[in-house]
Amino acid sequence: MKLRKGSHDATGMRFGLVVAKFNKFVTSKLLSSCLDGLTKHGVKDQDIEVARVPGAFELPLVAKTLAKSGRFDAVICLGAVIRGDTPHFDYICNEASRGIGQASLETGVPIIFGVLTTETVAQAIERADPEKFNRGGEAAKSAIEMASVIKQLKALKPVDADAAPRPKRTVRKKSS
Repeated sequence: MKLRKGSHDATGMRFGLVVAKFNKFVTSKLLSSCLDGLTKHGVKDQDIEVARVPGAFELPLVAKTLAKSGRFDAVICLGAVIRGDTPHFDYICNEASRGIGQASLETGVPIIFGVLTTETVAQAIERADPEKFNRGGEAAKSAIEMASVIKQLKALKPVDADAAPRPKRTVRKKSS
């Protein structure tokens, strides 16, 4: 068995961050924690680029654009969607999560979902508090780990088409 896992050493890595301006009182704390997490793991300030967007709905397009640029090892999306009295919350959460996931799959670049989806303002503030949940810092660690794993996998040599085929595994049937 071969095990591939990411490290938390981000030395030499570059990260793009997309941060929603809506609910800035929360997203600014997520951003601060995320930047702190990146630099604590070896990322230099000049290797971090931050793009601000109006809200969580706009995160996927900018994340995909950053990922396609080829300048970043991973992209981190930070936002906060807080439930209100209308179904708007559901539409925004669904489209943001779907779009971020799709952008990552289409580009092959890790794009981290660091978007809080909470029922109340108090929950959002609590989850953005670096002393409690530190979701921004967790997003940074996820991005570093994913970028590390992807680098390892991309460095693997492709299987030679002329190489001997892998032996088939035989499954033994249990005798009754």
